Amino acid sequence: MTTPTWDPTQYLRHADHRARPFTDLLARVPDLPGRAPLIADLGCGPGNVTALLAARWPTARITGYDNSAEMLDKARVEYAGPTAGGGSLDFAHADVRTWAPGQPYDLIISNAALQWVPGHVERFADWIAGLAPGGTFAFQVPGNFGSPSHRLMRELAASTGLAETLRHDDAVLTPDAYLAALAGLGCEVDTWETTYVHLLQGEDPVLDWVKGTGLRPVLTALADDPKARDAFVADYRAALREAYPAGPHGTPFPFRRIFAVARKEG
Repeated sequence: MTTPTWDPTQYLRHADHRARPFTDLLARVPDLPGRAPLIADLGCGPGNVTALLAARWPTARITGYDNSAEMLDKARVEYAGPTAGGGSLDFAHADVRTWAPGQPYDLIISNAALQWVPGHVERFADWIAGLAPGGTFAFQVPGNFGSPSHRLMRELAASTGLAETLRHDDAVLTPDAYLAALAGLGCEVDTWETTYVHLLQGEDPVLDWVKGTGLRPVLTALADDPKARDAFVADYRAALREAYPAGPHGTPFPFRRIFAVARKEG
């Protein structure tokens, strides 16, 4: 899988739709044990959802971690600094594949990032161990790798010698597999899945969506060959138009998400 170069502006073009699963995840996170909670957001991206943590816990000390300099620059400019409730919000470079808590956290949370981390379940033990008693680990990941948007992308990538640039069906687990893994670490666990039907607007809106996320590895791999990149995008655009036809009110885009909230024993 190619490590993508990120474009915060492209990613944020569908910010409202992308933030909704995080707000749904946040609604299921229980009260935290610390009066001034220590929170880590793994894979914080441009920081727009990290800022929602400060709204929920105004006194919290929150750090968003990401390995994209472009995303971190955007997050720092927009959100870093003291929060209205007396807490703080900052951002730091880290690789989620190796990040480990350096002190007890009240909440470790991740929004649509762990699918980029092969074998991420193997990291759960370290993260749970790094929680304060009564702390919570929570995440959501896309569960749509079998949907036309991703299946067509993989098929086209395979036909052009780019199959290894992309994530595959095993990028995430099922809700029951996540439940088993987290319960086995001694947590009280809640897992579930939801399929959102986003009504997207504009021309080729599904292509516009994946240009900010799933298509990034291909765009990165072809960055030095604009002709091949444009040919790939043109073929993919045609396939997406057939798979996701526009309706009278916009283009419906079903998107499955998988959620987990695991509370460590107090």
